[in-house]
Amino acid sequence: MHLEFLVEEESAELALRNFVPRIIGDAASFDVHAFQGKSNLLGKLRQRLRGYRAWLPPDYRIVVIVDEDRQDCRQVKEELEEAAHQAGLVTRTSAPQGAAFQVLNRIAIEELEAWFFGDPEALVAAYPGVPPTIGCKSKYRNPDAIKGGTWEVLERVLQRAGYYPGGLPKREVARNISAHMQPERNTSRSFQVLRQALVQMLD
Repeated sequence: MHLEFLVEEESAELALRNFVPRIIGDAASFDVHAFQGKSNLLGKLRQRLRGYRAWLPPDYRIVVIVDEDRQDCRQVKEELEEAAHQAGLVTRTSAPQGAAFQVLNRIAIEELEAWFFGDPEALVAAYPGVPPTIGCKSKYRNPDAIKGGTWEVLERVLQRAGYYPGGLPKREVARNISAHMQPERNTSRSFQVLRQALVQMLD
Protein backbone atom coordinates (compact mmCIF):
# COMPACT_ATOMS: atom_id res chain seq x y z
CA MET A 1 0.00 0.00 0.00
CA HIS A 2 1.02 3.61 -0.61
CA LEU A 3 -0.23 6.64 1.36
CA GLU A 4 -0.46 10.16 -0.06
CA PHE A 5 -0.67 12.76 2.72
CA LEU A 6 -2.02 16.24 1.96
CA VAL A 7 -1.21 18.78 4.70
CA GLU A 8 -1.52 22.52 5.21
CA GLU A 9 2.09 23.57 5.37
CA GLU A 10 5.71 22.52 5.39
CA SER A 11 5.95 22.26 9.18
CA ALA A 12 3.30 19.52 9.10
CA GLU A 13 5.14 17.78 6.27
CA LEU A 14 8.38 17.76 8.26
CA ALA A 15 6.60 16.35 11.31
CA LEU A 16 4.85 13.59 9.36
CA ARG A 17 8.05 12.54 7.63
CA ASN A 18 9.50 11.93 11.08
CA PHE A 19 6.68 10.13 12.88
CA VAL A 20 4.67 8.36 10.15
CA PRO A 21 7.36 5.67 9.65
CA ARG A 22 7.01 4.84 13.37
CA ILE A 23 3.32 4.15 12.78
CA ILE A 24 3.31 2.26 9.49
CA GLY A 25 6.74 0.61 9.61
CA ASP A 26 7.43 -1.30 6.40
CA ALA A 27 3.75 -1.99 5.72
CA ALA A 28 3.41 0.90 3.26
CA SER A 29 5.30 3.60 1.42
CA PHE A 30 4.21 7.22 1.74
CA ASP A 31 4.70 10.74 0.48
CA VAL A 32 3.66 14.10 1.93
CA HIS A 33 2.49 17.12 -0.06
CA ALA A 34 2.39 20.49 1.70
CA PHE A 35 0.20 23.42 0.67
CA GLN A 36 0.52 27.12 1.48
CA GLY A 37 -1.83 27.12 4.45
CA LYS A 38 -5.29 25.77 5.20
CA SER A 39 -7.21 28.03 2.82
CA ASN A 40 -4.83 27.09 0.01
CA LEU A 41 -5.32 23.38 0.69
CA LEU A 42 -9.10 23.64 0.88
CA GLY A 43 -9.21 25.84 -2.22
CA LYS A 44 -7.25 23.34 -4.29
CA LEU A 45 -8.52 20.12 -2.73
CA ARG A 46 -11.32 19.34 -5.17
CA GLN A 47 -9.06 19.80 -8.20
CA ARG A 48 -6.28 17.79 -6.57
CA LEU A 49 -8.62 14.92 -5.72
CA ARG A 50 -10.04 14.90 -9.25
CA GLY A 51 -6.48 14.56 -10.49
CA TYR A 52 -5.93 11.57 -8.23
CA ARG A 53 -9.22 10.03 -9.37
CA ALA A 54 -7.89 9.85 -12.94
CA TRP A 55 -5.00 7.53 -12.08
CA LEU A 56 -5.26 6.29 -8.50
CA PRO A 57 -4.17 2.64 -8.20
CA PRO A 58 -6.32 0.38 -5.99
CA ASP A 59 -3.61 0.13 -3.31
CA TYR A 60 -3.26 3.92 -2.85
CA ARG A 61 -4.92 5.87 -0.04
CA ILE A 62 -5.13 9.66 0.32
CA VAL A 63 -4.91 11.10 3.84
CA VAL A 64 -5.97 14.75 4.24
CA ILE A 65 -4.97 16.45 7.50
CA VAL A 66 -6.05 19.98 8.45
CA ASP A 67 -6.08 22.02 11.65
CA GLU A 68 -9.37 22.81 13.33
CA ASP A 69 -8.22 26.41 13.99
CA ARG A 70 -11.13 27.05 16.38
CA GLN A 71 -13.67 26.27 13.67
CA ASP A 72 -16.54 23.83 14.05
CA CYS A 73 -14.76 20.53 13.42
CA ARG A 74 -17.94 18.99 12.01
CA GLN A 75 -18.18 21.76 9.42
CA VAL A 76 -14.53 21.30 8.46
CA LYS A 77 -15.00 17.53 8.17
CA GLU A 78 -18.10 18.01 6.00
CA GLU A 79 -16.14 20.27 3.66
CA LEU A 80 -13.42 17.65 3.30
CA GLU A 81 -15.96 14.88 2.77
CA GLU A 82 -17.82 16.89 0.12
CA ALA A 83 -14.60 17.61 -1.79
CA ALA A 84 -13.88 13.89 -2.02
CA HIS A 85 -17.46 13.09 -3.00
CA GLN A 86 -17.41 15.66 -5.81
CA ALA A 87 -14.15 14.16 -7.07
CA GLY A 88 -15.77 10.74 -7.24
CA LEU A 89 -13.72 9.25 -4.41
CA VAL A 90 -14.98 7.18 -1.48
CA THR A 91 -14.03 8.34 2.03
CA ARG A 92 -13.61 6.17 5.08
CA THR A 93 -16.56 7.95 6.69
CA SER A 94 -18.92 7.35 3.75
CA ALA A 95 -17.89 3.77 2.99
CA PRO A 96 -19.93 0.93 4.50
CA GLN A 97 -18.16 -0.73 7.40
CA GLY A 98 -15.38 -2.94 6.12
CA ALA A 99 -15.71 -1.67 2.54
CA ALA A 100 -12.87 -0.21 0.52
CA PHE A 101 -12.27 3.53 0.56
CA GLN A 102 -9.76 5.91 -1.02
CA VAL A 103 -9.68 9.00 1.22
CA LEU A 104 -9.16 9.40 4.96
CA ASN A 105 -9.95 12.88 6.36
CA ARG A 106 -8.49 13.82 9.73
CA ILE A 107 -8.50 17.03 11.80
CA ALA A 108 -5.79 18.11 14.24
CA ILE A 109 -7.53 19.70 17.23
CA GLU A 110 -6.82 22.53 17.62
CA GLU A 111 -3.56 22.78 15.65
CA LEU A 112 -0.63 20.52 14.79
CA GLU A 113 1.18 21.81 17.87
CA ALA A 114 -1.36 20.02 20.10
CA TRP A 115 0.31 16.81 18.92
CA PHE A 116 3.66 18.11 20.20
CA PHE A 117 2.15 18.79 23.64
CA GLY A 118 0.76 15.26 23.47
CA ASP A 119 4.30 13.92 23.71
CA PRO A 120 6.00 15.98 26.46
CA GLU A 121 8.95 13.57 26.51
CA ALA A 122 9.66 14.49 22.87
CA LEU A 123 9.28 18.19 23.65
CA VAL A 124 11.80 17.96 26.50
CA ALA A 125 14.18 15.81 24.46
CA ALA A 126 14.22 18.44 21.71
CA TYR A 127 14.41 21.35 24.15
CA PRO A 128 16.02 20.24 27.45
CA GLY A 129 15.41 23.63 29.05
CA VAL A 130 11.69 22.85 29.19
CA PRO A 131 10.76 21.47 32.64
CA PRO A 132 10.43 17.66 32.47
CA THR A 133 7.23 17.93 34.53
CA ILE A 134 5.40 19.95 31.86
CA GLY A 135 3.19 17.01 30.93
CA CYS A 136 1.92 16.79 34.52
CA LYS A 137 0.60 20.35 34.59
CA SER A 138 -3.17 20.49 34.32
CA LYS A 139 -3.31 23.01 31.47
CA TYR A 140 -1.19 20.76 29.24
CA ARG A 141 -2.65 17.41 30.30
CA ASN A 142 -5.31 17.43 27.57
CA PRO A 143 -3.42 18.75 24.53
CA ASP A 144 -6.53 19.07 22.36
CA ALA A 145 -8.14 21.39 24.93
CA ILE A 146 -5.26 23.88 25.36
CA LYS A 147 -6.70 27.39 25.25
CA GLY A 148 -5.37 30.41 23.40
CA GLY A 149 -3.90 28.67 20.36
CA THR A 150 -1.46 25.81 20.78
CA TRP A 151 1.17 27.49 18.62
CA GLU A 152 1.13 30.61 20.80
CA VAL A 153 1.24 28.50 23.96
CA LEU A 154 4.18 26.48 22.63
CA GLU A 155 5.99 29.70 21.79
CA ARG A 156 5.56 30.95 25.36
CA VAL A 157 6.72 27.62 26.82
CA LEU A 158 9.87 27.58 24.72
CA GLN A 159 10.64 31.25 25.27
CA ARG A 160 10.31 30.84 29.03
CA ALA A 161 12.84 28.02 28.71
CA GLY A 162 15.26 30.36 26.92
CA TYR A 163 14.61 29.42 23.29
CA TYR A 164 13.74 31.63 20.32
CA PRO A 165 13.32 35.05 22.01
CA GLY A 166 12.72 36.57 18.59
CA GLY A 167 9.87 34.21 17.68
CA LEU A 168 9.54 30.54 16.83
CA PRO A 169 10.74 29.18 13.48
CA LYS A 170 7.78 26.89 12.83
CA ARG A 171 9.52 24.40 10.53
CA GLU A 172 12.56 24.02 12.79
CA VAL A 173 10.43 23.43 15.88
CA ALA A 174 8.24 20.88 14.08
CA ARG A 175 11.28 19.00 12.82
CA ASN A 176 13.05 19.01 16.19
CA ILE A 177 10.14 17.81 18.31
CA SER A 178 8.76 15.25 15.85
CA ALA A 179 12.21 13.66 15.62
CA HIS A 180 11.66 12.38 19.18
CA MET A 181 7.95 11.55 19.04
CA GLN A 182 6.75 8.05 19.87
CA PRO A 183 3.21 7.67 18.50
CA GLU A 184 1.95 5.10 21.01
CA ARG A 185 2.51 7.37 24.01
CA ASN A 186 0.94 10.53 22.56
CA THR A 187 -1.90 11.78 24.75
CA SER A 188 -3.61 13.88 22.07
CA ARG A 189 -6.87 12.18 21.20
CA SER A 190 -6.86 13.60 17.66
CA PHE A 191 -3.36 12.19 17.15
CA GLN A 192 -4.43 8.77 18.39
CA VAL A 193 -7.48 8.82 16.09
CA LEU A 194 -5.11 9.36 13.16
CA ARG A 195 -2.66 6.70 14.36
CA GLN A 196 -5.37 4.11 14.86
CA ALA A 197 -6.90 4.82 11.46
CA LEU A 198 -3.52 4.36 9.76
CA VAL A 199 -2.89 1.12 11.62
CA GLN A 200 -6.35 -0.20 10.70
CA MET A 201 -5.85 0.68 7.03
CA LEU A 202 -2.76 -1.49 6.95
CA ASP A 203 -4.27 -4.52 8.69
